[in-house]
Amino acid sequence: MSNRPRVLIADDHPGIVTAACQLLALDCDVVGTVADGSTLLETAQRLQPDVIVLDLHLPKVNGLEACRQITRTNPNMKVVIFTAVNDQYVSQASLAAGASAFVCKLTAGDDLLAAIKRLSS
Repeated sequence: MSNRPRVLIADDHPGIVTAACQLLALDCDVVGTVADGSTLLETAQRLQPDVIVLDLHLPKVNGLEACRQITRTNPNMKVVIFTAVNDQYVSQASLAAGASAFVCKLTAGDDLLAAIKRLSS
């Protein structure tokens, strides 16, 4: 049995998805990727990941609303908001919507992996 966190990535920019997959590959099992919020909601229910890495700006259902719905229906599922917006108010809104962590894409480095490890331990 693996103790690697199962991660679902939700971002509509293919380059970000590729970079996040590469960053997480050694320590996590990336179980899927989605490019819009409505697909995320269905895929999260089906795959039951430990952690969702979620961009705020998704088509169809935005990241904050997706976060609210996911954490309401799956309280054990952790959400890491992963966005280019580095703003205190956006961070607070993300946490209020149910996110467990907020990581800025521009300064991510090891922050994303560290947040996932912290949430899945």
